[in-house]
Amino acid sequence: MRKGKFKEEMDEMAKIFTSSMNIDRWIFHHDLNVDRAHLLMLRKQGIISKEICREILKAIERIEKDGFESLEIMEDVHVAKETRIIEIAGEAGGALHTGRSRNDEIATCLRMASREGLLKIFSSLLRLRETLIKLSERHVETLIPGYTHLQHAQPTTLAHHLLAHESALRRDAERIKDCFRRVNQSPLGASALVSTSIPLDREYAAHLLGFDSIVMNSMDAISSRDFLIECIFVSSSLMTSLSRIAEELILWSSSEFSFVKIGDAFVSTSSIMPQKRNPDVAELIRAKCGSVFGDLMSSLSILKALPMSYNRDFQELTPHLKNALEIAAESAELLSRMLESCEFNEERMREEAERGFTTATDLAEMLVLKGVPFRKAYQLVSRFISEGGGFEKFRSLMRDELGRELMNEEEFLEATDVQKAVERRGNGGPSRDSCLRMIEEERKALEEDKKWFEERKERLESSIRNLRRLSEEAMR
Repeated sequence: MRKGKFKEEMDEMAKIFTSSMNIDRWIFHHDLNVDRAHLLMLRKQGIISKEICREILKAIERIEKDGFESLEIMEDVHVAKETRIIEIAGEAGGALHTGRSRNDEIATCLRMASREGLLKIFSSLLRLRETLIKLSERHVETLIPGYTHLQHAQPTTLAHHLLAHESALRRDAERIKDCFRRVNQSPLGASALVSTSIPLDREYAAHLLGFDSIVMNSMDAISSRDFLIECIFVSSSLMTSLSRIAEELILWSSSEFSFVKIGDAFVSTSSIMPQKRNPDVAELIRAKCGSVFGDLMSSLSILKALPMSYNRDFQELTPHLKNALEIAAESAELLSRMLESCEFNEERMREEAERGFTTATDLAEMLVLKGVPFRKAYQLVSRFISEGGGFEKFRSLMRDELGRELMNEEEFLEATDVQKAVERRGNGGPSRDSCLRMIEEERKALEEDKKWFEERKERLESSIRNLRRLSEEAMR
């Protein structure tokens, strides 16, 4: 492309500095499919002949067979590929770029890579949510201490705790679905920035590539990267959810908690301390959350204050997008496998659920149900816990603070029974019936999301199959 334009060859260091070939490997196959769709559209519109279309498609097939490594290291994969096409197909190969710029080409490739990455994350997320629901079904009656500020708060169940995480992941799934809708729009045909005088059929090319629609404004089509920011954001949001589960597995697997034993396949040992079982996978999920946050902040900083329309700064976004999508998908998959390997120490969890007077609120609420204002009941129970003792002490305090006994010993024992405290709490709480209702609701939502995933996956795969079929027919 530099021939006839510049008197000097590009500085070698500058050539390496500006080249995106290393990251372009990620979009190589998408770029070839963009070429196929663009060529078939040009042929349909009568802009290129069947013969030229055939020769270029054959060149593309050969490049795909030879692989990315067969391309010369140049400014980017688009230039390297076009150069190779012209070498194979001759001068006719130059027709490929008719009505097209690298600006709309790379934007299209990135959207295709993004939607593929989102579906991979979604697939891993489906498995993780399935794992949490299955574990919840097994542990509807497994008592654990609930925490606030990492201090014993109120008793709950393992099912209730796991379903809280699953609910957060369900919202992460909803964000991915919403993001996918905005990502799956085609910029192809927008050309450099103001469209082109050549009569392209943008909708046809978009249809061949499995897009739902086109990005209408040509300048917006090639310059917008908010879809990319959104992809990294949903990855960051998901990683936040995953890091919370990972952190709890790290804590719960320590000897101080001893709530869970992580399977051997997901721990390591020490080079000097033979007894160690280090939760390395969970720790790295926790750490990689920070890496994805870094991708988001870097991308926002790169895009900040860029003037319309295309700027080379965009090139620096691709590694962050790739990194965020891949980490999120891998982390969700690994966390699911790790949870499946876990053995929960039910006896130890129940033991801790009964410590720290976690039924104090139940005792106060029983007084409330007998007509005592909540703050007065709260203060009475607080004093009782501070001074210690059993029912006789509590009876004495009722006389002292309330002037009468409002609770007998049987009621006192019922109020302070951990199992009964859990069963009193429905309405989204940890009672058996409440958890079973939540499990049913979450499983229904999961099945709907599985259907959404299969439909989107099949549509994209079907579109690419159709594109390949039409390309093969055009090569005959």
